[in-house]
Amino acid sequence: MLTPFTKMHGLGNDFVVVDNRSGHLPLSPETARRLADRREGVGFDQMLVIETPTMAQADVAFRIFNADGGEVENCGNGARCVAAYVRAHEFTDVNPLTMQLPTRHVTARTLPDGDVSIDMGHPAFAPAEIPFDASQQHVVYTLDLPAGAVELGAVSMGNPHAVTLHEEIDSLDLEAFAVPVQAHARFPAGVNVGAMRIIDRQNLQLRVYERGVGETQACGTGACAAMAVARTWGLVDADVNVRLRGGTLRISWRGVGHPLWMTGPAAFVFTGEVEF
Repeated sequence: MLTPFTKMHGLGNDFVVVDNRSGHLPLSPETARRLADRREGVGFDQMLVIETPTMAQADVAFRIFNADGGEVENCGNGARCVAAYVRAHEFTDVNPLTMQLPTRHVTARTLPDGDVSIDMGHPAFAPAEIPFDASQQHVVYTLDLPAGAVELGAVSMGNPHAVTLHEEIDSLDLEAFAVPVQAHARFPAGVNVGAMRIIDRQNLQLRVYERGVGETQACGTGACAAMAVARTWGLVDADVNVRLRGGTLRISWRGVGHPLWMTGPAAFVFTGEVEF
């Protein structure tokens, strides 16, 4: 089935966006893996599939497939791109826009300069919600790894994140560090691994190794998770610039009991057709 697609990115975290509101696309992990191939497919970190919402309050719904074919719960950069796509294709003129995800709904507000702000909801620190194997909730956990013990924060932004603190993250072998964390039995659903460096109370640097993808140029939920963990550790203020390899996201969170907002760009690259 020859299907139109749009290539987009949020700070270099790249996506293929397809419209499946008809429900006719033959979606499968195999299809996602084939299309994600950067030599023989289109190439992407995630495929965003727009669908008809089932929640009464939602204006649009979308699903997320990683490059390895696995379907995941949330994607912050992807949410901004879907909001921009919906607006550009005039699906609705509602602003802010309510978008349905597999595990939650998020609100997207398109700003006058074209950036998109997403209400990412409340960070979830309870171990069962992440999920993370712990008898009780802590601000810092110790994870035993083959190379030694690691201290980390664990949080869900609709998907699981482990956040660790590093002084020298540019030279860090992120893959070697992150893969044992992702495979650890205490993260039964796997985990996205963030390595952050605190610059000052308004700025932090971050690299993220994502489940089913590897390191990406930017990870929206990872930026949110890093800021939430850093704030619970008392290291940053309520408004933080998160510097990723692809650019900077602006994250605002007043603390527990308040929603977390992420703001950044969404860019169109090209359109085409591909065989599903």
